[in-house]
Amino acid sequence: MAITIKVVKYEQDENDASKTMVGFDITDTNIFNITKAVDSSVTTGSKTPDEISTEAYAAIAHRVTAWQEENANIGKTFDPDASKLV
Repeated sequence: MAITIKVVKYEQDENDASKTMVGFDITDTNIFNITKAVDSSVTTGSKTPDEISTEAYAAIAHRVTAWQEENANIGKTFDPDASKLV
């Protein structure tokens, strides 16, 4: 499954000033016309933006995988003659 992950939010967490809220829009090229938006809050400390983004994604990766699995058949065509999704 090929995914594109775009950062759409990168700001101080309004509930905890010591954290950065990172928002991602995730698109799977195998899932027809669906993008998943996911936010993750990470303790900022002295971390670089790359480190914060990596940690934020790691915290939500399981949700992305579950979303991909739940939507794996979206956009496929059912062939009744072969009784298969193609």
